[in-house]
Amino acid sequence: MAGHSHSANIARRKGAVDAKRGKVFSKLARGIISAARQGGGDPEANLKLRYAIEKARAANMPKDNIERAIKRGTGDDKDGSEFEELLFEGYGPAGVALLVACLTDNRKRTAPDIRYIFDRSAGNLGATGSVAFQFDSRSIFVVSVEGHSEEELMEIALEAGAEDVQFEDDVATFYGKPEDFIAIKTGLEGHGLEFLSAETGYVPQNTINVESKDDAAKLLKLLEALDENEDVQNVYTNYDMPAEWIEELTA
Repeated sequence: MAGHSHSANIARRKGAVDAKRGKVFSKLARGIISAARQGGGDPEANLKLRYAIEKARAANMPKDNIERAIKRGTGDDKDGSEFEELLFEGYGPAGVALLVACLTDNRKRTAPDIRYIFDRSAGNLGATGSVAFQFDSRSIFVVSVEGHSEEELMEIALEAGAEDVQFEDDVATFYGKPEDFIAIKTGLEGHGLEFLSAETGYVPQNTINVESKDDAAKLLKLLEALDENEDVQNVYTNYDMPAEWIEELTA
């Protein structure tokens, strides 16, 4: 059940990017607004909204921000915007696969923007289906292991209904079925675990080792450019590289 945590590697990179650009709350708010517009403002009746709220809470988004986003989604002032979910597929340096999940109010703006980012960063945007088959949809929870042993965390995972838990340094990543997101998150919260991230997303079936620091720098530049785009909600990849490279290159 235990093993190397690819998601911990991703979390370090995203943590560095989020701390530097400070846009994470606005992206989370956009997800809440979109979910509320599609299915109403009651999270008990709107599972998509409940997922968006739980993801925001895991990122320590203030309660007032969450409530304002719900009101924007259900109120009369909708800014004339309707959001659409888009998933772009492509490859980056070293043959790393990327899935880019977007939430946009203008696909004619977003699609050229994403293609431009790939083109200028040594990447290639692919056709639908060219990358997605290499990933599985899962519930993903990255938590701090401080104060907990691996054996204890594995017991917590089984009790919460997670299917797998992986460890890397001071981070543990729990995986489960996407439909079990709420139940697993509730179970982990019951043990006082500190979330670094919580989401339903895509997990690679296999990883690609980035062996060149030059390729690593190019890849991280591509990922940062994608993360900085306001329409991009998440970027899922199958890279694996030394944690010290991420810390050095994103400093």
